[in-house]
Amino acid sequence: MDSAEQQILPEPAALAPLRTVEVAGTALAVHRSAGDPGPGGGREPALFVHGLGGSAANWTELMARLAGHLDGEALDLPGFGDSAPPADGNLGLSGHVRAVIGYLEATGRGPVHLFGNSLGGAVAVRLAALRPDLVRSLTLVSPALPELPPQRTAWSAGLLGVPGLPALLRRLPSGRRSPEEVTDDLLRLVWGDPGRLSAAARAGALAEYRRRAELPHAMPALAGSARGIVSAYTERGEQALWRQAARVKAPVLLVYGLRDKLVAYRSARRAFAAFADCRLLVLPESGHVAMMEHPDAVARAVLELLGRA
Repeated sequence: MDSAEQQILPEPAALAPLRTVEVAGTALAVHRSAGDPGPGGGREPALFVHGLGGSAANWTELMARLAGHLDGEALDLPGFGDSAPPADGNLGLSGHVRAVIGYLEATGRGPVHLFGNSLGGAVAVRLAALRPDLVRSLTLVSPALPELPPQRTAWSAGLLGVPGLPALLRRLPSGRRSPEEVTDDLLRLVWGDPGRLSAAARAGALAEYRRRAELPHAMPALAGSARGIVSAYTERGEQALWRQAARVKAPVLLVYGLRDKLVAYRSARRAFAAFADCRLLVLPESGHVAMMEHPDAVARAVLELLGRA
């Protein structure tokens, strides 16, 4: 680990002002890393897709480190970040895949170097299998590929998909926690070591939680997308995610953290065997969001991947 990465992590780099792209009955918010010179410059295009409950902001540190090499954009999936929920209410995995394909077709940016974390990793795998013409390479950070049984610390995420349960839990005395308590719980769930976050970064996470809590579509989007992940775990035949992973021909970088509480490291072995052209990065101190916790190490591995893509 770099000595700089052993220190308290600073406030994440800002994203440039968003634009929106109309796709499949919704408007996707699209962001660039602050200071990114914009399209051109001989850089190949890249797209970054966040995980369940996340947003484009999850990629700011990695995007900033790769800006000299990739023409990167990050989007908010339907119902997350600054994106509107889908008009048809389809928050399943295939609905999110359709939205990302719509973005790539509407902007003409494909083929791209595609990045996905957690839910975004599952989106990226299915997209690469269905539309190989849109993908140059895949970087998957703790991808939400079917893992049965899931580790116990991941049950809370799966329970979000049970109809009516999130609303019931909020009405219970234990569910009436302060925003500060909820934010701390979320950080402990996804970070390997949340103590490395700066006060400014924690304040930003709290402000984002408060903002999302005021949006009427936020919890339905979270619950619907969690339900979509659970459903994807049970799909069989050509729609099975592991079978689709085997169809991916683009070079793949897998990134796993040994402190991940949502995607167990044991699934790395199956994932490494599933992809035709694959390399693996394991970060002992990372949790579920290695691109936020150890962006330098992830960036180095990405550049090695790009040299072979």
